[in-house]
Amino acid sequence: MFARRRITVCLALLLGLTFSPALCPSVLAEEFAKPLGQLELQDGDCIVFLGDSITHQCLYTQYVEDYFYTRFPQMRLKLHNAGVGGAQAWDALQRFDADIAAFQPKYVTILMGMNDGHYRPYDEQTFQTYRQDMTELLTQLHGIGATAIPMTPTMFDARARRMKPRGNPNPESEALYNSVLAYYGTWLRDVAQQQGLGFVDMWSPLNNITLEQRKAEPQFTLIPDAVHPGPSGQVIMATAIVGDLDLKRQVSNIQIVRQRNGKAKSRVAGGTLTDLTFTDQGVSFTWQADSLPWVLPEDAQLGVKLTKLGHRLSGERLGIQNLPPGKYALVINGTEVGQYPASALARRIELQANEATPQYQQAMEVAQLNKQRNEGPVRSLRGEWSQFQRYARARRQAQGHPDDAEAAKQLTALEEKINGMDERVAQHIAAAKEIEDRIFEINQPPVRKYEVRPVAE
Repeated sequence: MFARRRITVCLALLLGLTFSPALCPSVLAEEFAKPLGQLELQDGDCIVFLGDSITHQCLYTQYVEDYFYTRFPQMRLKLHNAGVGGAQAWDALQRFDADIAAFQPKYVTILMGMNDGHYRPYDEQTFQTYRQDMTELLTQLHGIGATAIPMTPTMFDARARRMKPRGNPNPESEALYNSVLAYYGTWLRDVAQQQGLGFVDMWSPLNNITLEQRKAEPQFTLIPDAVHPGPSGQVIMATAIVGDLDLKRQVSNIQIVRQRNGKAKSRVAGGTLTDLTFTDQGVSFTWQADSLPWVLPEDAQLGVKLTKLGHRLSGERLGIQNLPPGKYALVINGTEVGQYPASALARRIELQANEATPQYQQAMEVAQLNKQRNEGPVRSLRGEWSQFQRYARARRQAQGHPDDAEAAKQLTALEEKINGMDERVAQHIAAAKEIEDRIFEINQPPVRKYEVRPVAE
């Protein structure tokens, strides 16, 4: 009976006829994949960030690493940047085994397309090449048991290019290329749905925030060279990953109520509260947080502000109700971090952006150390793979033109440059891990003593 209904539905679809789902309660349901809703992570899992020069910048990847280091300090993930400047999907296939598969990733984010469109108006053959190579890349990721997370190409800022023209500008390409990238991203979204993959929209938030800011500042840009987002733009990209993959958004929530009998009652999330005491001098308690706030380096702060990162994705909230009217000082580990009226404490205050708190300072130390990791060994590692990419392209050129003496000469020169690459790659990976080991020595939240004391006026 089920087979007969299935045939009826298929015939109806082919003939363009309408049909009622009541004919079959599970109409073809088994054929539709469920897109990835959120990451399911365990200690030791690996995430690879695959991409082109925008990934090679080691910025949005660094900020997402900061998120994992502070939000899940007890979970040691393997986070690998696999971005190479100038890369297209074809280039990623050439280094697939050693730069991706070798890390046995559970998830692989893919930021490709900016170079694949060749910076010109839409061209069908160009798109089909990208489509073929990206499809093969997704097939190979499936073959190693990794879940792919395609991400839309980022924004091409035509206005930024017109403000700083270079070479021989092509007005049509400048005007149309952002739309080409939108088309590529839309295709990726459909593929992600069809195959049950993850998906992150990078294009929309960059464009939307740029449009909003230009209402007040027409020359505003997040992408000064039109292609590579600066630190603030890369914060927007990082928040897109955290948001679209439904990662944990709140650090902590502490709610304390002084009851009529003078005793205290608490409701908390994100840690453990002990030794809660109400006195005439205020409130005191100890707090063992599960995580730290998501704090980013100074050059990324505009992006933090534009995305409301702290409030949306790193909430660290404290509320105390039924305090006598007046102003109160919040003291953490003996250091005053702010003064607040009783009414503000009753509504809840947010601490994630308070630079005076020890948890903010601890998280900033993590971010600075990770910045050192990325600007040092991680970037050196990506430089090795840039050299390999030049070699792979030269090899393709020489194989396609066996009589081209200059191509053969260039290939020989590049073969010499990649000699010993395996050893250098291993050294850079080891150096990056050494810094990461230090990060996991300093990112563990300690027990802290909180006091809320009345301020004499």
